[in-house]
Amino acid sequence: MDRVGDLALFLRVLDLGSITAAAHSLDLSVAVASQRLKRLEKELGVRLLHRTTRRLHPTPEGLALAERGRVLVEELESLGAGLRETAQDVAGTLRVTASASFGRQYIAPLLPEFLGRHPRLRVSLDLDDRYMDLVGAGFDLAIRIGALADSGLVSRQLVANHRVLCASPDYLERRGVPQVPADLAGHDCILLTGRDGRQDVWTLRQPDGSPVSVRVSGRFESNYGDALREAVLGGLGIALHSTWHVHEDLRLGRLVPVLSGFPLPPSGIHAVMPGRRMVLPRVRAFVDFLAGQFDPPPWQAAAG
Repeated sequence: MDRVGDLALFLRVLDLGSITAAAHSLDLSVAVASQRLKRLEKELGVRLLHRTTRRLHPTPEGLALAERGRVLVEELESLGAGLRETAQDVAGTLRVTASASFGRQYIAPLLPEFLGRHPRLRVSLDLDDRYMDLVGAGFDLAIRIGALADSGLVSRQLVANHRVLCASPDYLERRGVPQVPADLAGHDCILLTGRDGRQDVWTLRQPDGSPVSVRVSGRFESNYGDALREAVLGGLGIALHSTWHVHEDLRLGRLVPVLSGFPLPPSGIHAVMPGRRMVLPRVRAFVDFLAGQFDPPPWQAAAG
């Protein structure tokens, strides 16, 4: 019995949501794919999938198998790739997830050059501001911005993520310019929401380097960075933005820095990978490529 092949088929069913799609992607008939899945369930003695009217869903046992089995299949694939390919021959499908705004501005434009270097490679780019489960969703790599939670993932910082408080000249003319962090409590502030809830506590550094935190509020919040940018450009308040997102607005005077004497602690932009003993050649190649493209950061060069 081809246990690894059956496991790979099961994982493809989870990724694509149907036996038919998985069978076609592997050049199998639907009947053969169904038989192999039943064979796998019989051997393991558990049910791995249950069906609804629209989609297949994994059982708890299926989820457990997928979590551990995906690592096994990918490491075997990596081992085979390493034996078949030279270090320069990057092949297969690279599955990447990134935040929508950053991915659109800085990842997608780089892909033609990267794919041109590696003609045997395919790239699947998912742009989503939600944090994805890399292993469960089948991603090779995530580009994440900000502090990283402790986990079993492996990360490499690609570039520092400098941030700035900013507002439109119109807003500051109407509401005045804050002079100290405490003044933010009396202003409309534009808030980011996400997996950690509403980010309504802003921490800045005082001139002596000590931190000061201020709870802020406002009339607009969103989980999407481009929506926050449009709101601050429209004069709705003060926003906390990464410089990569608003450097052109600052350069052209559409936005003005606020409280420059009280800088925000920097964070990082990271490449995050599942914790494997072997990094897939296509992943290593892409991370090295991004690190080179972001040294110096393109937004810094543009601002200069």
